[in-house]
Amino acid sequence: MLKKKLIGIDLGGTTVKFAILTTDGQVQTKWSIETDSSDLGTKIVPSIIESILHHIELYGMQKEEFLGIGMGSPGSVNHKEGTVIGAYNLNWRTTQNIKAAIEAGTGIPFVIDNDANVAALGEQWMGAGNNEPNVVFMTLGTGVGGGIILNNELTRGATGAAGEIGHIVVEPHGFDCTCGNKGCLETVASATGVVRLARTMAESFAGESMLKESIDNGDSVDAKTVFDAAKDNDTFANLVVDEVCNYLALACGNIANMLNPSTIVIGGGVSRAGDFLLNKIAEKFKRYAFPPIYDHTKIKIAELGNDAGVIGASSLVLNQSTAEV
Repeated sequence: MLKKKLIGIDLGGTTVKFAILTTDGQVQTKWSIETDSSDLGTKIVPSIIESILHHIELYGMQKEEFLGIGMGSPGSVNHKEGTVIGAYNLNWRTTQNIKAAIEAGTGIPFVIDNDANVAALGEQWMGAGNNEPNVVFMTLGTGVGGGIILNNELTRGATGAAGEIGHIVVEPHGFDCTCGNKGCLETVASATGVVRLARTMAESFAGESMLKESIDNGDSVDAKTVFDAAKDNDTFANLVVDEVCNYLALACGNIANMLNPSTIVIGGGVSRAGDFLLNKIAEKFKRYAFPPIYDHTKIKIAELGNDAGVIGASSLVLNQSTAEV
């Protein structure tokens, strides 16, 4: 009997990534197309359908060979209805019935979820989560997002908004957040938050520092600049990184105390600082986690990189199939 395949899709504001995978999570081939969000995003779904059909034909396959298609999308996703709304970087301002359109266009069963949830599933299944049943994923990019998996099930919450780790308040009188609150983790630990924190701290730092000098001169500074300077023993940069890692450790402590995961996985652009970031968070994590929980919680850097989205999206198909049995 022919083994079924999976298709995973990671829909982003710049590119749409695709992969064909086996049911045990092995990527067999992958490709990508540009995300064309013009005309209120009306070209996105047709281009996804066209690309899937083209590659199925290109590889000499039949639609019957596929167990299903899974996709991660930005915006507010109703996974039961298969709809998306509020994905503004895709120009989707009204409800998009993605499931109905893609199933009609391809003839293959389809399931969709939020992109951060999907990345969490990918890391839990085939990445740093080591297929453990209780894993929390935190992504540090332009913003801070996350996904929660408990007892091998994605936790979506009452309105589908579970996992908004970026809006854990870590500094009640801190920076204004885009959500309307103050001091959210996103304001100090996202790629933009790290830079904002560095610029603010530079105002009161009086010592010698190449990083402070760059900020004072109006040079271009990003999160990588800050972490690279800290690795080079820049005194001021290390103060900034210590502050960022303290906030991250506080958030991880709150997550661990509430959910008791075996592993907290940290991904996204900021996580490229690797063990340098991880060791500082782990050291400070002791201050905030309940000791019996601290002793049994691993904090790890994500392992799948750009493949987390397509792998996690494909696992949605397996989870759906299991739920229907």
